[in-house]
Amino acid sequence: MSGAPDRSGKTVYEHMAGRSAPAGTRGSAGRAESAARVVAWLAARDEAEQALREALGRPPSQRDDTVARMAEALRAAAQGLEEPAIAVVAGVPERMLRGWTEQDPAFAAALRAARALAAGHGLAADGCATPAMLRVVLDAVGRGASWPVAGRLAGFSVRRFNRLRRTTPGVEALLEAAQRMRSRTAREARTGRGGRVAHPVESKAAAGDRRYRLVQLDDPLLSPTGERSH
Repeated sequence: MSGAPDRSGKTVYEHMAGRSAPAGTRGSAGRAESAARVVAWLAARDEAEQALREALGRPPSQRDDTVARMAEALRAAAQGLEEPAIAVVAGVPERMLRGWTEQDPAFAAALRAARALAAGHGLAADGCATPAMLRVVLDAVGRGASWPVAGRLAGFSVRRFNRLRRTTPGVEALLEAAQRMRSRTAREARTGRGGRVAHPVESKAAAGDRRYRLVQLDDPLLSPTGERSH
């Protein structure tokens, strides 16, 4: 999510904003539009994953969901993130992440290797803000966390994150876009998208989105008893 150019010479913001981006992204309106597109893309990842499964003509399963979330956790660890941030990226509570490491030797070994990769490349010790950290902030804010809590989950101190917001207009634009999307999502949940008041649903917590959907119970790591369902 950085502003570094790709092979075409365009930054991520310029790709998101379209042909008018080179001039527009220099102003606040252009940054706001680009930020909204980035935040919307981040929020749509789970829906895209579900659509890909449905395209294969099979119901979503807990095993598929668990493996996908484990893969997200490993990617986050390889980017130098710590356990609270890894849990946010994977969309699970920290206790579930710890449960995976205790119950699944393959995942535990892969997580150690991912952390070793980050350490070997200096990602865990250089102290620089990274796109992975910013993604954690946006995910957490989108799920209901205040920005100070979201910043701490990502590994920022309040002072450091405040300084980043003041000195980096693109970061502030992304944070504002995440807050706007959270407000819009809350309004849609209250009205059921159709103007009527919906039944209350469990609020989203900073460490994971607790929305539910029908899935095939086939993963022992997510089954309530820890046993395979049939």
